[in-house]
Amino acid sequence: MAAYFIFDVEIRDMGRYQEFMAGVKPALEAAGAKYLARGGAHKVLEGDWQPRRIVLPEFPSAKAAEEFYNGAVYRGLKAIRDECSSARLVLVEGV
Repeated sequence: MAAYFIFDVEIRDMGRYQEFMAGVKPALEAAGAKYLARGGAHKVLEGDWQPRRIVLPEFPSAKAAEEFYNGAVYRGLKAIRDECSSARLVLVEGV
C-alpha cells in the first residue's frame, strides 16, 4: 500500500532551502518515491489550517517512507532543511 508524507513547510532562507531541494529530489527517487505536489498554489476550503508550502511525496509503502526518513541520507538533508525552514510532517498510508 502506498504511503505519503504531507509536509507543511515555512521557508526562512530560500537560497539554503534550494540547496536542500537539490539533494532531496534524487534521494526521494532512489527511495522509489515521487512528488505528487511540491509548493503549488493551495486554498483552504474548510477549517482553520493555514498551510504555508505543501509538499506531498508518494512512497511505495509506509516502510519505505520511514526507512527514507530515518536513513543517513535524509538525516543529512534534514539538517540543512532545519537550518532554513520549519515543517509539520505527517505520514499517511493510502491507495
